[in-house]
Formats: sequence, structure tokens, C-alpha cells
Amino acid sequence: MKMKKSTIIACCLVLLVGCRENHQASNEVRSIKADTVRVYGLAGSIHFPGKVTASSDINLAFRVAGPIGRVYARVGAHVKKGDLLAQIDPRDYELQLAATEAEYNRIKAEVDRITELHEKGSVTPNDYDKARYGYQQIAAKLHAHRNALQDTRLLAPVDGYIQQRLFEPGETVGAGTPVISMIAAGSGEVEINIPSADYIRREQFADYYCRAEIFPGNTFPLELIGITPKANANQLYTMRLRMKKSTDELPGPGMSVMVTIQFQNEGTQTFSIPLSAIYESPNNSTVWVYDPVTETVATREITLTEILKDGRAVVSAGLQAGELVVTAGIHSLKEGQKVKLLPPVTVTNVGGML
Repeated sequence: MKMKKSTIIACCLVLLVGCRENHQASNEVRSIKADTVRVYGLAGSIHFPGKVTASSDINLAFRVAGPIGRVYARVGAHVKKGDLLAQIDPRDYELQLAATEAEYNRIKAEVDRITELHEKGSVTPNDYDKARYGYQQIAAKLHAHRNALQDTRLLAPVDGYIQQRLFEPGETVGAGTPVISMIAAGSGEVEINIPSADYIRREQFADYYCRAEIFPGNTFPLELIGITPKANANQLYTMRLRMKKSTDELPGPGMSVMVTIQFQNEGTQTFSIPLSAIYESPNNSTVWVYDPVTETVATREITLTEILKDGRAVVSAGLQAGELVVTAGIHSLKEGQKVKLLPPVTVTNVGGML
């Protein structure tokens, strides 16, 4: 009997001690580390490498076929709109036009006589209509052959530079076969590829400029042409920009540049916090915010816009400057939990050993 009483008393003591320890554990105040939310800046900018391309590559071709008589264009030469670049041997087209002109003159003389007789009533309306329609037909043929003779001359459609001669004198080309390649004069274009995180913010793009190593210290303003709405195999979106004519010297086609995109400055501040303070919830990014008055923590959804190289992250919404975010043990906290803020480590107390 005494043995049973001793056992019961021992069990009660164990339960009492366990309950006391559980009660102490539940009342234990967890210590945390926190960092201050800092102002990062207004608006902001991003940088991408790019390459200058020609504003327009043009392949020029004759509208008629034949052997090339002469090529006047020299590779690298600057040409103006209307300059003669090449010519097909016009012999056959001159003969064709001469024959058509002779036929035209004959039919026109007949039509003039028939018209006179028709006015006197000596020709039936049917014969008069046949003569009139025949005249219209030969007039159109004459016009076409005159155009064909003119089309044996290949003229520069715009100001620009000769890039390549694809055929030489003596070679026969078909109508529409490219003979000369040229680059249109004017401001070049710049192509860059941007990730989806920046593509979705394209409505906030405000200004653009680029720099080139070959022109140290110079910036060249750009204007947006367009952004391809479909990502490529690398999940990047191609963005095309045009150089504004700000100086006589501009980066030429093929040169590498660094493009800067500036966001709209609407007075909206962005903030920086340690990357270790952020954890991903099912639908968004979240942080624990410490309230120094109640000494408790609460979750806060944020909008993450950029990750910096120094281990901090840029936040555009959800926080205010001066607030405290928990930076350690973020996965073991509970909403409204009572916590104790550890003092920051000073420069003279490296490692917190003192």
C-alpha cells in the first residue's frame, strides 16, 4: 500500500513539474533581430546592354530584267536620294519603245480621221468606238514601255551609304533581284532585351538614354519605338529604341552601348530592407514588422521590385521609412507574438561578445 502511494506522489510531482515548465515555455519572450526600413529613392532606373543597328537596311532591285551595263555605286560611298546607282543595258528597251511609238502615231492618225468622219455622220458609232478603244490601248502600252526604259536606271530612294554591290557589269539579273544593298542615313536604332519583371512595368518607363565606350562622358538620348509583346526562348522581351539627333557624332551600327531606362517620378518612394527579412507566402512577398510600443510582431505584405548586390531588396509598397522588420528567425514567429528586440551590435563589439 505504501508502495502505491509513493508511486502516485511521484507521478503527481512529474506532472506538476511538466506543467510548470510548459507554462514557463508559453510565457517565454522570444528575442529577435530587426533592421530599419530605409529610403532607397524616388522612381529609379535600370540598365541593359544593347547594340546599335541601322535604322533601315535597303536592298535595291531593278523592276525590269536584263544585263547590267554599269554600276556607279561604290561600297561605303554616301549617296543622295535620286542618285544613279546602276543601269541595265537599255538597248532592247529603246527598240521596244521606238516600235510602240510608231504604232501609237499610226493609230492616233487613224483615230483623228475616223473622229472627223464620225462628226459628219459618215462612220457608224460601232466603228468609232473600236477606233477610240484601240487608241486607249496603244496609249497605255506606250506609257508602260516608257516606264520600262526609265526602270533600266536604278536610283537611290533615300540618302544613305552603299553597303554592298551584289552584281557587277555584264551579269544578267531578273526583275526584283537585289543588286545593291544600302543603309539609310539618319539616326540608328538600339536593341535591348528586358526580363518579364521589367516588361510588366513598361507603363512606368519615362526616359531613355545610352552610353558608348567609344564616346566617353557622352550620353545619347533615345526614344521608344516599341517592345515585342512575346518573350523569346530566354524569356526576354526585345525592346527597340531610336537615337535622337543630338550631336553630329553618334554610335554607329554594330557598336555596343549601355542603355538606361528611367521610371516615372511620381513622388512615390521606394525603400530598402535586408533580403533576409523577406519570406514568400503562397501569393506574395511578406515580412514581419516589429511594433516597439506593444513589443509584438505582425505580418505585412510588400511589393518587391529589385534585389540589390549588397544583400538588400527594394520595396515599392507595404512599408514606411523608419519601421523595423525582423531579419532572423522569421519562419518561427506567430502573428501578434510578444518578442524582445536585441540591441544592435556596435562597431567595437564585433560578434556581440561583450
